[in-house]
Order: sequence, then C-alpha cells, then structure tokens
Amino acid sequence: MQSKHNKQLVPFAKQLRKEMTKEERHLWYDFLRTYPVRFSRQKVLGKYIADFYSAQAKLVIELDGSQHYEDENKEKDIERDTFLEGYGLKILRIPNNEVTRNFRGVCEYIDNICKQSLSQPDG
Repeated sequence: MQSKHNKQLVPFAKQLRKEMTKEERHLWYDFLRTYPVRFSRQKVLGKYIADFYSAQAKLVIELDGSQHYEDENKEKDIERDTFLEGYGLKILRIPNNEVTRNFRGVCEYIDNICKQSLSQPDG
C-alpha cells in the first residue's frame, strides 16, 4: 500500500479548499469546522483527495454531486472507497441535495457515525 501522503496532490488540494462547492462550504462552516472531533478539508490520502477527513474518527466524508451517479463514476468511487478502506477508514457518501434539503439530518448522521467510530476499540 502506498504512503498516505502524496505531495504532488497538495497544490490541487489547496485549490479545492479555495473553490469548495456551496454544499461543502455549508457543511464545513456551519458544522464540521467547530465540531469537537477535528476534521480537515480536502485532505490528500494516497492518490485521492478526500472532501473531509478525521484521523481521530477514521472517517472520510464525501459530498457527491449528480456526476457520481453515472456508471463510469460509480466504478471510480467504488475503487476509491476500497483504496481508502484499506487504511482502515470508513467512507460516508452524502448526496449534495441531502446537505441542501436535510442539513440537520446530515449533521446528526455524521455525529452518530463519529461517536460510533470513537467508541470502537482500536484494532
């Protein structure tokens, strides 16, 4: 398994932080930024950049736009999730429209998953 850090992707990750989608901005500024468990935005993990990542909770949160539901992109997402799960991470895929339509429910879902993850003994 390759190193978790890929210096070549860092400039692109920084650019993505500056150009977050409105759903990413909403989740970050209105929930994750002040959440008691630390999250990073646009974190480089191997050959991928995760939308949000918590090392403490071993959790990756991906906000998915409509392009993620096209067949070709579904396959890429499965490959990506499998790669990240190889690090012992749990991947949450949340549709963008859920963030817009049911923000409170999304936050409660993330909170429950974080608490569940933190209550697991390290393996």
